[in-house]
Amino acid sequence: MQEQNALTDLHVGPEKPDAAVVRDALGVGVAVGLSGFAFGVTSAGSGLTLLQTCVLSLLVFTGASQFALVGAIAAGGSPFTAAAGAFFLGVRNAFYGLRLSQVLRLTRAVRPFAAQWVIDETTVVALAQPTRRSARIGFVVTGLSLYVLWNLTTLLGALGAEAIGDTASWGLDAAGPAVFLALLAPMLKTGTERAVAGLAVVLGLGLLLVLPAGVPVLVAALAAPVVLWAQGRRAGGEAR
Repeated sequence: MQEQNALTDLHVGPEKPDAAVVRDALGVGVAVGLSGFAFGVTSAGSGLTLLQTCVLSLLVFTGASQFALVGAIAAGGSPFTAAAGAFFLGVRNAFYGLRLSQVLRLTRAVRPFAAQWVIDETTVVALAQPTRRSARIGFVVTGLSLYVLWNLTTLLGALGAEAIGDTASWGLDAAGPAVFLALLAPMLKTGTERAVAGLAVVLGLGLLLVLPAGVPVLVAALAAPVVLWAQGRRAGGEAR
């Protein structure tokens, strides 16, 4: 009875069998986890050592930030701008954590460990569930399967980088951005979100040739406040 009452604010649909939640979570974990191979190859190709590559996946564990970091380094950017770009991409996970803390309601002892798995994929799977129980299952299964597979394929990719040779000739350097865009596109449901994404693309790509590597990503982050400011101005004008 207490569990049912605790789920009242989250129950948005019929009960979902645990097996179905596990199946969906594993599907996401395996599909995305395999792209760790591309990261391992790209990271090793950009000059990072095997240890550095594996530590990035173990500790950072957010694909977009990892690809942004090694991409900026490979393009000749300074470690500071590379790290800054990766940091700002990773900030979104903090906002995911705010929402997931309300949905999962984990104990304080577990939260520090769960925080490592707060990423795009675990958030999407958890928030798609109708009850707190299924959200927790989806979060844990997605996080565990993705973490294990991502780190394993990162290691394999880094080890195989020498055999593959130039990663650019294989197009593997584009795998990270492609995966990130595939995850992001379905989330752009409103006109505001599409406008922010579009302006960010224009700023990021348009400034590639005039700013140091890693800096265009930072400038692209200004897309959100610019779009919100423009909408506020337009709303104010219509109100008059």
